[in-house]
Amino acid sequence: MSDMTTEIEVLPESEEERVISWRAEELMRAGFDGCTAIELALIPHVDLHKAVSLLRQGCPPSTAVRILL
Repeated sequence: MSDMTTEIEVLPESEEERVISWRAEELMRAGFDGCTAIELALIPHVDLHKAVSLLRQGCPPSTAVRILL
């Protein structure tokens, strides 16, 4: 049996990728599921503060998405 190692190349993130990742994390923390959070994070005109506020006020995530988009 040979000893094989696998190397994974990690590419540096761009500033835009870091912002999108941060936005998605904040949206998931607020209560959006992962897929929805990523979808919203990728759309620059979606107001992150409004999205979080809607959920904190009891708005269901599906309704919040319709409002935000």
